[in-house]
Amino acid sequence: MTTIPFAIPGDLTTKTGGYIYDARVIDASGGALVPVALPSGFPFPTAAELTETQATLAALPGPALIDGLAYGALSEGIITSLPFAPVALCHHPLGHEPGLERDIAERLIAMERHALALAAHTVVTSETTKRTLVDEFGLVPEAITVAPPGLDRAPPARAKAGPPLILTVASITPRKGHDVLVRALARIEDQDWTCLLAGPDDRNAATADALRAQIAAAEMKHRIHMIGPQSAEELDALYARATIFCLPSRYEGYGMVFAEAMMRGLPVVACDAGAVADLVPCTAGRLVPVDDDAALASAIGDLLRNPVLRTSMAQRGREFALSIPGWDATWRTIRTLMEHAT
Repeated sequence: MTTIPFAIPGDLTTKTGGYIYDARVIDASGGALVPVALPSGFPFPTAAELTETQATLAALPGPALIDGLAYGALSEGIITSLPFAPVALCHHPLGHEPGLERDIAERLIAMERHALALAAHTVVTSETTKRTLVDEFGLVPEAITVAPPGLDRAPPARAKAGPPLILTVASITPRKGHDVLVRALARIEDQDWTCLLAGPDDRNAATADALRAQIAAAEMKHRIHMIGPQSAEELDALYARATIFCLPSRYEGYGMVFAEAMMRGLPVVACDAGAVADLVPCTAGRLVPVDDDAALASAIGDLLRNPVLRTSMAQRGREFALSIPGWDATWRTIRTLMEHAT
């Protein structure tokens, strides 16, 4: 088929799940998906950014795929003015981002509901998001295609001497729940462990500063280390020496890092939030209620005390991860959909 424009706001190299998904699908397409840059202000664009976006999209040949970070914030006037009905990619509903003021969340939900109703079709990354769009946004199931993230094969972690390493890989934002993890670790400071928080700390400066202050106030700077963004090689090394993967996200539209952790043979501790329960089998980890630091501490503590349980969960998680297809399968699903959208 001919090339397909893929409109994406901001910097495609941003190390968050949504941008990584977009970049990997583009790579898997072998040049069939052509990235088109939109302004970086989404989902809260200025009037000038909306005008620029409308002009950029109007110049594209159809069919075109538009990332949901921008699409969900487009007005009816912009969408209906386009020479084609767009296909939307929804990683998760914009208004479901934790930490938003209630009126802002409700406005985003209303805008995205209306925008998705005007799409030719919607692509989502998980069955959980599909159910959300059907139940809460009024879309019909036939208008939604699930194209889950692919998963690269990787070797399992290797046992290392020294304290067990609890690894977290995520941007420091309110949604990821790092504050809950610090509170949980304070409850089990009598146990032997160290913790590394890997991921960008410039997405939400207030959250990152508050987390540093929380770690200092808990007198755990010597045990909990914020190490910032990591290269692919550096992440490989972290996964290789980790003992437990823990990320208490308050919501996930999919959660690619959980699949990556299971591929590495790491038991997972997380929250039962969004799509996490659909991704992490009960045999591969422990899921606790959102914002429940006592339950999180108990789950981590159980794994620290029980190496046999860690090994069992590691094996079951890796077996499950090996059943997840690669990114070529994600691209094939999207390609088939776009071919029918012509």
